[in-house]
Amino acid sequence: MRLPVPLRAIAALPFRPFGIRPSGMNPNTCTVFEMMFTKVTRARKATVDVTVLFADLRGYTALSQSLPQDQIAGLLDLFYDECATAVWDFDGLLNKTIGDAIMAVFNFPIRQADHAAQAVEAAREIQRRCRAHHHSLGGSSECDREALGIGIGIDSGEVSFGEFGHSHRDITAIATVTNTAARAQMAAQAGQLLVTRAVPDRSGQAITASESRPHVLKRLVEPVDLYAA
Repeated sequence: MRLPVPLRAIAALPFRPFGIRPSGMNPNTCTVFEMMFTKVTRARKATVDVTVLFADLRGYTALSQSLPQDQIAGLLDLFYDECATAVWDFDGLLNKTIGDAIMAVFNFPIRQADHAAQAVEAAREIQRRCRAHHHSLGGSSECDREALGIGIGIDSGEVSFGEFGHSHRDITAIATVTNTAARAQMAAQAGQLLVTRAVPDRSGQAITASESRPHVLKRLVEPVDLYAA
């Protein structure tokens, strides 16, 4: 639920007594939207057509063994912040932060007719933002910084979105689409964006992709054609 009102600075003061603030899920929306989203996912597991994006900070594990903990924490903070901003700019949901990776979902809860194209644009923005901060994403030498980069994988299709688990509940999307996007991210090199055939198919002329190349992805039976976008 988008509200055509300012939710920041002095203009936001009249809304705060009612608990209306920018949502932590996406600051382009408000907390009313966040409460509605939470009620929907708790009430039922919704089957929705989405685009799923995974982005991973390459070189982080090796670098973490040579840098102080406070510098590593700062590196992750910067990575998460830049990814979040890029995802939110294109109306995506930053669903998870997983170690040195993030998972984002497009077309839920904010519906988008062009969600595949939006996800690709968000991925390109993540790459652009992280390149702009490349001097901050690394250690004391050029060798350290050259080892870093962002690998991204994207797939589109139907997922089941809702709360899963009993002892520990987690709101997320589960389906082959999610697994394929995650595996495509693992296959991507630093600085590379790999998408499945479903992504350019759904975006029309909005995405220009290279010729496909079959990839044998971990835990997937059949090879998957991936395109560099």
